[in-house]
Amino acid sequence: MTTKDAWEWGLGRWEAYFGLVLVSTVIYVLATEPVGRSAVAAAVLLALLPWYLLLGRRLLGHEQAGPMSYVYIGGMVVLSGSAALAAPESSLVLFAASPQCFMLVRWQESLVALILLNAVPATRFLDSDPDAGSIASFVLWTVVVIGFSTFFGIWIERIIAQSTDRRNLIQQLETTRAELAEVSREAGVMAERERMAAEIHDTLAQGFTSILMLLQAADAYVGRAPEEARRQLGLAARTARENLAEARALVAALPPAPLGGSSLDEAVGRLTERIREELGMAADYTLTGEPRRLTARAEVVLLRAAQEGLANVRKHAKADRVEVRLAYAAESVRLEIRDDGVGFSPGTARGFGLLGMRERVGQVGGTLDVRSEPGAGTAVAVEVPA
Repeated sequence: MTTKDAWEWGLGRWEAYFGLVLVSTVIYVLATEPVGRSAVAAAVLLALLPWYLLLGRRLLGHEQAGPMSYVYIGGMVVLSGSAALAAPESSLVLFAASPQCFMLVRWQESLVALILLNAVPATRFLDSDPDAGSIASFVLWTVVVIGFSTFFGIWIERIIAQSTDRRNLIQQLETTRAELAEVSREAGVMAERERMAAEIHDTLAQGFTSILMLLQAADAYVGRAPEEARRQLGLAARTARENLAEARALVAALPPAPLGGSSLDEAVGRLTERIREELGMAADYTLTGEPRRLTARAEVVLLRAAQEGLANVRKHAKADRVEVRLAYAAESVRLEIRDDGVGFSPGTARGFGLLGMRERVGQVGGTLDVRSEPGAGTAVAVEVPA
């Protein structure tokens, strides 16, 4: 997007003023001077128009003191001076020519240009042997032209400077906005990657681990206990179907498959029952309080915490018993998972699962408490606001 200066928007007004002064000067010269001199003066004055369109127009409002600025001002001095030699009334055009000096060069150089622009009319006037009244009128006229040009030119110079500062500021803001947008996009991509990594870890990866364990167990029973082997294979097939449902839910951005069409307490109960079937261990599920619907995010956090906690029991605990408790209170819902397994030292845990669980719980303003000691089992408690 191109940002225009305020001066560029107002350039048309300046050109309207310049054209009005130029046309008025030509008409006045043609009306007051003899035909021969007035025609010459008018022709020279009109030459200022193509000179401005070819060179001056593309210089106005840009960086000052460029070499072509001096060329353009020199051309104005020559043309306006030639017109003044032919007809003194041509000096009216200085009301439009003089302010341009302040738009093109520094104000100190503009004063020099003003002197040069007024030099020919002054020389011609003094050469005509004027009386005291004429001299006073000429001096007053010259002061008015220079004073007006100086005031108008400095005003324009300040507009150009302010406009340039504004343009630079807008460009910086646009650049900063674009950089922030890119940073935000990258942060969004990273956050989505982390979210997907957590989802895959909590669902597909755990499901594949469970399938592998069930298949290994089935292999151990082949030949000596076919019925148990078939049971293990059936559990593996069911886990595979659930994994497929989870994969489809992830792709379609749907709620987790275990929550599809059921409540949180039912889903946690099914997870507890499944670990009992898979590992043949004692698994107790206790529900207290009145079950109710929570926000989708809160239910997903509790469900994923249950999946992660039971997956850790399956993979690491070597436990004989696990207890799952889901408690609905007035202000919060609490999930607890306890096992009598080998335990571990929480300070040395660096797994992705616990880190992901802690991050999920924090996103809904909840708390995660993990207590364990080597040889003393593990207790995981997640509490989220209701």
